[in-house]
Amino acid sequence: MTLPTMTSGMDRDVTNDWCAAIDEGPFRSLAIGERIAFDNLEMHTTLSYAAARTERVRIAPTLVILPMHPVALMAKKLATLDVLSGGRVDVVVGVGGRDQDYKAAERSFARRHQALDDQIAELRRLWAGGALAAGEASVGPPCAQPGGPPVYASALGPLSTARAAQWADGNMGFTLGPNTEDHEATFAPVRAAWTAAGRTDAPRISTSFFYSVAPDAEQALRDYAFRYLAIFGHEAAEMMASMTTAAGFDAVAEALDRLEAAGCDEVYLVPTTTDPSHLSEVASLRG
Repeated sequence: MTLPTMTSGMDRDVTNDWCAAIDEGPFRSLAIGERIAFDNLEMHTTLSYAAARTERVRIAPTLVILPMHPVALMAKKLATLDVLSGGRVDVVVGVGGRDQDYKAAERSFARRHQALDDQIAELRRLWAGGALAAGEASVGPPCAQPGGPPVYASALGPLSTARAAQWADGNMGFTLGPNTEDHEATFAPVRAAWTAAGRTDAPRISTSFFYSVAPDAEQALRDYAFRYLAIFGHEAAEMMASMTTAAGFDAVAEALDRLEAAGCDEVYLVPTTTDPSHLSEVASLRG
């Protein structure tokens, strides 16, 4: 379950309520996404707060836009989060698709795919205790999980999936229409990329989608999607919002069933409201 940090109305009390309900519910992970040029709560600060407010669930940044950050600083932040959560961190990384966020972070949007590949190698080297440079100190603290947290890619196209197969523990996608997408066809290229890379381990496959179980679920879902995607322009956001399908309790249940049947290991649900009653309704689907 994703904390509704991209909606309006998130404050300390709402965050406390959601953290408690997620930790007590049937969910495996508590996730938060990253944006800068938006009015959301900042991801890393909120993840640290969530780690302190929970005891059981995995803590998952979905996703760290790694090329927007200095890799040594991110290695330290994620290692610290792993320590403070008691070894509960799963990391999803990707390049993102919003140059506005890169500008806000004062980082280059160019060659971000190669930057990601290079940064992953450096991230793992630093987590293993490697020094910043010859004769210099290493970056601590040591992660609670030996070797560091699992690292999953957020690769959507064939080229990025092939690159991810070289270094990722799995892949997390995203779908606007989980009730219409052919999930088997979506997941097959990920498995094929792992095989082509000579991997003997199976990729952990996950995906995510916006959902609403409000009385006006379809409109609420589209309004949320439009607001979130408006950065791509009015026409594009309107078109993508019209593609959302997880509106209503039955539609969410159907989407989860379809994804499970296709071999999805985990689904990161993205709520469109801060109303915790909607969280308890969705929890009952897998409770």
